[in-house]
Amino acid sequence: MEIIRKDEAGVCTLILNRPSVYNSFNGSMALQLQAALDQCFSDDEVRVVVLTGEGKAFCAGQDLGEAIDPNGPGLAHIVEHHYNPIILKITQMNKPVIAAVNGVAAGAGANIALACDFVIAKNSASFIQAFSKIGLIPDSGGTFILPRLIGQQKAMALMMTGEKVSAPDAVQMNMIYKSVDEDSFDAEITSFSKNLATMPTKALALTKAALHASWNNTLEAQLALELDYQVSAGNTSDFAEGVAAFLEKRNAIFTGK
Repeated sequence: MEIIRKDEAGVCTLILNRPSVYNSFNGSMALQLQAALDQCFSDDEVRVVVLTGEGKAFCAGQDLGEAIDPNGPGLAHIVEHHYNPIILKITQMNKPVIAAVNGVAAGAGANIALACDFVIAKNSASFIQAFSKIGLIPDSGGTFILPRLIGQQKAMALMMTGEKVSAPDAVQMNMIYKSVDEDSFDAEITSFSKNLATMPTKALALTKAALHASWNNTLEAQLALELDYQVSAGNTSDFAEGVAAFLEKRNAIFTGK
């Protein structure tokens, strides 16, 4: 299997499993990841998704052997049917998605990580917009997401030069949420994901959807959307539990419903 799934306490971890090629994507792994993300979307027992890589790398992007194979699928098919669906499934996931970046994230691998709701990386990890090195443009949502994280000029420079960005520097430029020492990386991912899995999942999903919508909405449209989503959140069991716990001065026990 090129995608390994592990489930524990409401957290589903999806592991990119082609370590001999730094977890670079071929068609099979891309389709397996799409299927796994679909399963996470529909599985109410899953309240948080973690995406990480096996071995030393997170993901080196596209397997170039497949990309240049004259009998292969071709770039248009690869972008349209492999990467674009992955980005949409991550950004439209009805629960938080964490990229646990254990090593280099390059090309499409970097942009898949950045499409996640949170990126937590080892201090030794790095992010590279490697496309210009081989005469291509950034795909997998990179030209949309990266400038919104770090600004137009910085994104332009990283994409045109292919400069490597260390995880600590990525935190400083607001590209990612957090970087941690290698010795504490696994514990950090476990603690952060398990904490999110105990929170009101539907409210988190609505928060995520509202933030994504805000990129294209007017203020008036966003206020109307907030009203709609707040009513939806107010109809959940977790809202009733949260209010009861507050009034009773105890910790809430959210079920994600």
